[in-house]
Amino acid sequence: MNESPSVVTRRSDESILSTNKVLKNTYLLLSMTLFFSAVMSVVGVVTNASFIAGLGATIVAIVLVWFVIPRYRNSVAALPLTFLFVGLIGYGLGPLLNQYLTMFSNGSELIGTAMAGTGVIFLGLSGYALTTRKDFSFLGGFLFVGFLVAIGAMLVNLFLQIPAIQLAISSAMIMIMSGFILYDTSRIIHGGEKNYVMATISLYLNIIILFQHLLHLLGALSGED
Repeated sequence: MNESPSVVTRRSDESILSTNKVLKNTYLLLSMTLFFSAVMSVVGVVTNASFIAGLGATIVAIVLVWFVIPRYRNSVAALPLTFLFVGLIGYGLGPLLNQYLTMFSNGSELIGTAMAGTGVIFLGLSGYALTTRKDFSFLGGFLFVGFLVAIGAMLVNLFLQIPAIQLAISSAMIMIMSGFILYDTSRIIHGGEKNYVMATISLYLNIIILFQHLLHLLGALSGED
């Protein structure tokens, strides 16, 4: 038996309202997590956090995002765990930022430029996906494979230490994370991700990785790396 047009319309309206609610909550939580992460980065810089401490914080954050947060994604513990995760990531960035501040005469300018560039890229791509409402789900497989290849190249270059390869990797990661911003925003718009906590974490990671590689690229192009 076919459903009446009114029932179909009502369900469509409910779906749109649900999607808009996820979008609203995602961007609200994303703004708060980015701010908290920035505060923790400053803490890492001010306390002169060591690379071992930063690495330890990052490893704990990875454990949280892989094994803990997905399990509690629909519980009241999701928000505290999310802020713990972004706080650890922010603190883990402290040693990297300190390195740029000490190694580069224009370190603060490079960091500011990387932050501004990341913001422009994110707002531009996310705004494009929201405005056009295009479905970028077809990018998923390509982006995942590209990400794995880039990670593999990074591991290989740990032994080779070839600057040109690192530049190529950073350039590729900037493109890949830009693609993931389109992909993840599209998933929210088209109902592929209905949990705003997980949606926030996906976009947050895109932004952080994009920032790190944009900062490296700017540092290398400054001629002081």
